[in-house]
Amino acid sequence: MLWDRKKIKSILPQREPFLFIDQVIEIEGVEKVVAVTQLSGDESFFKGHFPHKPVMPGVLLIEAMAQASIILYSIAKPKVVSTNPDYYLGKVKSEFLAPVYPGDKIVVESNAVKILDNAAITDVVAKVNDKIVAKANLVFSIQKK
Repeated sequence: MLWDRKKIKSILPQREPFLFIDQVIEIEGVEKVVAVTQLSGDESFFKGHFPHKPVMPGVLLIEAMAQASIILYSIAKPKVVSTNPDYYLGKVKSEFLAPVYPGDKIVVESNAVKILDNAAITDVVAKVNDKIVAKANLVFSIQKK
């Protein structure tokens, strides 16, 4: 593990129960970050999505991918991140290929397509047991306060 929850919280503005990255396990320069979220099964969203067959909502998978992408951005642009900017997800092109269940360990790989001071584009893949469960191309903006 390269980054623990404490280090992650120093970068991401999200907090529990909306913080979906538990660890960063790989960093490849400013090109790639691999992060992990471990689902316990006790997450509140499983109670209603769906009561008899709980599945992680796709929008929350997108959120985990966005959070991993913000971590990648923070490595590429530490000076901008030090100002505690706001992040806005502007465009998402995604595919959901398999469900994610309680107890699953999600490995999220975010790859830089283009990173600027005020915007970023990433290609992201989420896997469970080495099987791709979701893919996305994310475009987000960074607004200095």
